[in-house]
Amino acid sequence: MWADVDKRIKRALGSMRLAFRGRLMRVNTSPSVALVQGEGLKLEKLQDNELFQDYGFTSNPPPGTEGIVLPIGGKTVHGIVIATEHGSYRLTGLKSGEVALYTMFGDSIVLRQNHEIEIVAASELKITCPLVTISGDLKVKGDIIDKYDTQNETVASMRDIYNSHTHNDPQGGSVSTPNGLM
Repeated sequence: MWADVDKRIKRALGSMRLAFRGRLMRVNTSPSVALVQGEGLKLEKLQDNELFQDYGFTSNPPPGTEGIVLPIGGKTVHGIVIATEHGSYRLTGLKSGEVALYTMFGDSIVLRQNHEIEIVAASELKITCPLVTISGDLKVKGDIIDKYDTQNETVASMRDIYNSHTHNDPQGGSVSTPNGLM
C-alpha cells in the first residue's frame, strides 16, 4: 500500500515543473510588476513571467541575464522570476559585509567597510534635489563651478579676483589688496 502511495506522489511531483534556471531576453518595466520574456533550460518559452524584486530596489536586467524561475502550481507559463544574476557585470572582490549597486555601464555605489561609500560614475554624477547638506568637511580635487548654467565661474577664479582686488580711497588713490587672503 505504501509503495502505491509513494508512486502516486512521485508521479504527481514528476508532472510539476520545479524551480529552474532561465535566461532573460527582454524585460518590460512598464507594468506595476515587471514582465520578462526568455527561455528555460529545456528551451521552454518564458512569456510575460513576473519579475519579483525586493521593495525599494528595481532594475531592468540586460538580455542574457540568468534568473531563477519558480513555476507557480508547477506550470512554467505561470512562473515568477525570483532572483537574477549577470556575471559579466557583477562587481567582484567585495569584502564580507559590503554591499553594492551597479549597472552594466560601469557605474556603482559600494557601501564599504569602515563607513566608506564609494560612488563611481562613468561620466557625470548628477544629484537632483532642491538642497544638498553636508555635515562634515568637503574635499574637492578639481574646481568648484558656481552657477555653471549661467555664469560658469569657478571658486578658484573668484578667490583670485578677491585676493587681488583693491578699493579706491575716498581721500584719493587706492587701498592695497586685502590683508586676509581668501
